[in-house]
Amino acid sequence: MAAPPNADASPPDAASPTLVDGVSRDLLRDIEHLAVELAGIAGAEIAKALGGLLAVKYKTAAKEDEWRDPVSEVDNKVERMIRERLAENFPTHDIIGEEMDDRPARGGDFVWSVDPIDGTANFVNGFPLFSASIGVLHKGVPVVGALWCPVSHALRSGVYHCTRSGKLRFDGADVTPKVNPAVRRRLVGVPVATVSDGFWETRKTGSAAFECAMVAAGLMQAARFASPNIWDVAGGLALVFAGGGIARRRDGDDWVPMEKFAPTKEAPDLRYWKNELIVGEPSAVEKMCEAQKAA
Repeated sequence: MAAPPNADASPPDAASPTLVDGVSRDLLRDIEHLAVELAGIAGAEIAKALGGLLAVKYKTAAKEDEWRDPVSEVDNKVERMIRERLAENFPTHDIIGEEMDDRPARGGDFVWSVDPIDGTANFVNGFPLFSASIGVLHKGVPVVGALWCPVSHALRSGVYHCTRSGKLRFDGADVTPKVNPAVRRRLVGVPVATVSDGFWETRKTGSAAFECAMVAAGLMQAARFASPNIWDVAGGLALVFAGGGIARRRDGDDWVPMEKFAPTKEAPDLRYWKNELIVGEPSAVEKMCEAQKAA
């Protein structure tokens, strides 16, 4: 499966030529174009390997029956390929990848956050709920997202993508979420269903990136994540914002707006960023936040 032939970056919108902190729209389109291409290539590698006998290692395993965090040969191959292309096209941009620690431009304004396969446990088991996720941050703000998903609102694989202040697209075509008013209980993604989630039908897919894409496309109304890493949600947050959604992060007992990734005292390096998040349609996010406070 090659990168989608029409998965070009978003066409110009009738907006200011400058979107974020002096970054030109043309530059963002160039970044999006490459991100879409790389996500599509990652998807092709994943599709080619799915169903075969993969070499799989586990990052943590205290005992034989406690294997956790699988990583496949495809994860490493895809991230290596992405890093090589970024070194050629954007050598001054930093990279935070799940599988490799190398930081080519630590401290730079642009950071590519890459998860070759978010949902590797699903992937190695042949369960098609995962995503190849690429998110680009500018000074911590998600400005480009490109996520290849094996299933979608269109009932096929493809790349969801966007630039900041632009439209959500799937393989180059606009995505306009459609909600059936006859459906009284919408779907939400949760790490563990609780009584406070009783407003919705709950699901756990095993991939935060995939759930962000489903939220952005309107297939899920919201999703809550217990402690995602930056590479799990950087690209997905860009999609959620492009789809008209919002995000909240936990701050003690409160839920506060999540608009950018910022270093903290506990995690001065964004590589180690973690925070409980809720993303989705504004009304659903607010309802879920209130329910979590009351729980």
